[in-house]
Formats: sequence, structure tokens, C-alpha cells
Amino acid sequence: MAKTNSTTELGFEDKIWKAADLLRGNIDASEYKNVVLGLIFLKYISDRFDEKYDELVKEGEGFEEDKDEYTSCNIFFVPAEARWAKVAEAAHTPEIVLAQCEQWADYSEAS
Repeated sequence: MAKTNSTTELGFEDKIWKAADLLRGNIDASEYKNVVLGLIFLKYISDRFDEKYDELVKEGEGFEEDKDEYTSCNIFFVPAEARWAKVAEAAHTPEIVLAQCEQWADYSEAS
């Protein structure tokens, strides 16, 4: 019999749900949805960006901050201020607020 992987078997579903409740706090559901979906999108484009960035660093030609190198491969260029590492770093500070999340989303949209 084949073994299947489901979210219930992985055991992190409850942790994600509790984290979402904690993050949501007093934010209206419609606003929360926009923030969460924006962060998921930012994580996705940051991961793709980081892969290409590492590839360009290995090439050693200094093009890792050249927007055209990314757009030519259908990858969003993510400015340094909006990269996932920066978001994750700020997430553990009291200054992280909805406005900051919107600023990161604006960086992504401008790319």
C-alpha cells in the first residue's frame, strides 16, 4: 500500500492555524486576507529571486543587482528592502505593523 502525505500527517496544521490567529489579532478579515496573501506572494517571489541571485553571485560578473537579469528570466526583481530575509528579521520586532507590510508589497508591485 502506498504511503500518502497529508497535512494532518505532517503535524504542522495546528501550529499554522494558531500562528494565523495570533497574527490576525484585531485586524478585519478582509484586511488580514490581503496581508497574508501578500506575504505568501512575497515569500514566493523572494525564493525565486534568491535562487537567481545565488546563481549570479556564483557567475561572479557583478550582475546580482541588475533588474534585467531577473526580468529576462520572468523573475521579479525584489529590492533589498523588501526581500524575505528583511521581512523575517522585522517580524520579530515590535515595529512590524500593517503599514510596513504594505510598504513591502509596494516594493514588489513596483518591480
